[in-house]
Amino acid sequence: MAKKKAGRTCFHCKQWINEGDAHDCWSTTEAALTEGLSEDLQDAYARLRETAVEFGDQRIYASHSSIMFSRKACHFFVRPKRTYLELVIFLARTVRAPQIKKVVESSRAKRAHIVHITHRDQVEAPITDWMRQAYELQDAPATPKRKALTRVSRR
Repeated sequence: MAKKKAGRTCFHCKQWINEGDAHDCWSTTEAALTEGLSEDLQDAYARLRETAVEFGDQRIYASHSSIMFSRKACHFFVRPKRTYLELVIFLARTVRAPQIKKVVESSRAKRAHIVHITHRDQVEAPITDWMRQAYELQDAPATPKRKALTRVSRR
C-alpha cells in the first residue's frame, strides 16, 4: 500500500500543499486577475483603472480575487467575474440609481455600493463621479465618534 504524503488542503484555494512547501494563494497580480477576461471586460477594466489614476496618488494592488484602489484605506475595488466586473465603491451616503445592484453597510460611516460593469462605455458619469467621491472621502474631516451610552444607576 502506498504511503500518503503529509500535507493539507488550503482553506481558500482548495489546492493540496505538501508539508514543507511554501504556499501563498493570497498573492496575485492585476494581470493574473484580468488575463482570462473577454476583450470587452479587459477594456472596461483598463478604463476604470485610467479613470482612477486621474484622481491622484493612490495605491493599486491585487489582493486574492480583487484589485484594490486605496489611499489611507480602500475607497473602491474591482472583483473580476466571468461575465462582468464587480465594482464596489465606498461612499458616506446611500446612493439610489439603476446602475447600483446592491448597497451594503460596510461600517458606521461607509456604505458599499455594488455596480456591475460589462462594457467600457459604462465607465462614465455617474459611476466615475461616485468613484471620485469615494477617492475624495478620505480628505474629509473625520466624523466624531458616537459616545457610548452609559447607564445611570438609581439609588
